[in-house]
Amino acid sequence: MVQRLLLLFLLLSASALHAKFRVAIGGFKHESNSFNPAKTTLADYTIQEAGKMTEDPLDLWGRSSSDVAGFIAGGKEQGFELLPALHADATPKGPLTADTYNTITARLIAKFKSLGKIDGILLALHGAMVVEGHPHGDEETMRRMRKAFGDQLPIIVVHDYHANISPETVKLATVLITYKQVPHLDTKERGIQAARIMNGILSGKVKVTKAVVKPPMIYNIIFHNTYQNPFLPIAQATIELEKNPKVLAASANGGYQYGDVPWTGPAVVVATNNDQALADREAKRIADMIWNVRDQLKLNIPSPAQAVKSAMAAPKFPIALMDTGDNIGGGSAGDSTFILDELIKQKATGWVFVIADPAAVKAAVKAGIGGTFDMAVGGKTDNMHGKPVRIRGRVKSMHDGNYIETEVRHGGARYHELGLAVVIEAEGSTRDLPNILLLTTERSSPNSLNQLISCGIYPHRMKILVAKGTIAPRAAYEPVAAQIVYVDSPGATAVNPARFQYKLARPGLFGIK
Repeated sequence: MVQRLLLLFLLLSASALHAKFRVAIGGFKHESNSFNPAKTTLADYTIQEAGKMTEDPLDLWGRSSSDVAGFIAGGKEQGFELLPALHADATPKGPLTADTYNTITARLIAKFKSLGKIDGILLALHGAMVVEGHPHGDEETMRRMRKAFGDQLPIIVVHDYHANISPETVKLATVLITYKQVPHLDTKERGIQAARIMNGILSGKVKVTKAVVKPPMIYNIIFHNTYQNPFLPIAQATIELEKNPKVLAASANGGYQYGDVPWTGPAVVVATNNDQALADREAKRIADMIWNVRDQLKLNIPSPAQAVKSAMAAPKFPIALMDTGDNIGGGSAGDSTFILDELIKQKATGWVFVIADPAAVKAAVKAGIGGTFDMAVGGKTDNMHGKPVRIRGRVKSMHDGNYIETEVRHGGARYHELGLAVVIEAEGSTRDLPNILLLTTERSSPNSLNQLISCGIYPHRMKILVAKGTIAPRAAYEPVAAQIVYVDSPGATAVNPARFQYKLARPGLFGIK
C-alpha cells in the first residue's frame, strides 16, 4: 500500500511539474481623438470572438506582426495553453459612446470568464481610449477587469506608444508595457516580452515592483520618430535598461496630444523584479531625459501652399507630404482638402492623393471605367478639414479595396480594407506623369505602400505623394521617397496644440500654449 501511495504521489508530482499554465489573450483598442466630434460606435468596430470566427483565432491573429501575435508567439515559446478570447479594434475617431464601450467591455469580460480557470491574462489595450463618462477608458477597462477577476490574477497589459497612461492604470495592471518604436515596428516583440514576464510571474521566479513618472508636458507628435533625435536616445535608454536582469520592462512613450484627458502626455513605466528602489530611480532618470529635451520641441514646418510649392521645385522625387492635420491614424476625418486644393491651384503634376469620400466613389462607379468624372470631393465630414474641391478627369479603374502587407509596418497589421475604391486620373495628367486621386469608401491610415500598389498606382514613378499621417507612414514611404515633409495642415490632428482648447488636461503643461 505504501509503495502504491508513493507511486501515486510521484505521478501526481510529475504531472504538476509538466502542467501548462492556462493563459488567456484578448484586446480592446481605440485611439480616441477628443477634438473629433464624430463619436465612435459599435458599427465602427471589428470584433473577433473565439468560437464565433470562421478561422482559428490563434492562426489568424498569429499571422500579423501585432502585439497579440506576439502574445501567441511568446505564449507558445513559454509552453502556455493559450486561450483566445476576443479582440475588438476600430479606426481612430472621436470618443466612444458609453453604450459602445459598455457592450464591448461586457463581452470581453464574459468571454474571459467562459474560459474556465485561467492562470493569467495577456491584454492589448491602446492606452488612448476616451469614453463618454470615462476620460481614461483603458483605466476603466482595467478597473472592471479587476472587479471581475480580483487583484491577484496576473494581467499584463501592452499599450501603444501613443498612450496617455494614468498612474491608476499602472497600479491596476500587474505589468504595463508600451511599444518602444514609432513607427511601431516592435509591436510583436512587446507581445513576446509580455509572455516571458508572465511566465516568470506564474513560475514564482518574479515578484513585480513598478514605478511610473509623468513629465508635466505635451511631447509633440512631430517629434515622436524614435529613430531620430530627440527621442532616439530616450528609446535607446529603455533598451539598455532592460539588459539589467532585474528589470522586467522599461517603457518610455510620447503620449497622445489629441486626448484631452487628465493624464495626457508622456510617461515612463519601469517594472523590476523585487527592487522598488531601482524602479523608482530609473523611471525618474528616463523621465528627466524626456523633460530635458523640451527646448528642442519647436515647430517649424511649412503650410500646405509652401509645401506644394517646394515639392514642385525639388531636385529629386518623389516628395512625400505628410498631411498632419488629417492624420487618419490619429482619429481625423480622412477627407481634408487643404493640400489637394493647393495641388490643383498650383497646377502640380505627377501627384497622388488619397481621400475618403463614399459619395464620390458612388458617382465614379456610376460613370464607369473610362467615364467622365466631374465632382467636388472631400471636405464633407465636418468644418475642420477644408471645403470640397472640384476634380475633373476620368475614371481609370475600380478595386475592392482589400490588400495585404507582409512586411513589418506601423502597428503590425497584415490585412487592410479601403472599401470599394476608385482611381481617378485628374486633369493635367500625362502618360508619364498622371495626377491620381484615389477615392476610398473607408478611412485607412497610409501605413503601407500596398494601399496604392494594390490599386495600380506605383509610388516610385510619381513626383508628389500625399499621405494622411504624421510619423506612422514613414516606415512605408522612406524606402521610396527622396524626402519626407511634414505639412502644417489644419484639422482634428493639427500638430500645433494651440489650435485646440484643452479642458481636462492638467493645467500648466509645457507644450500646450
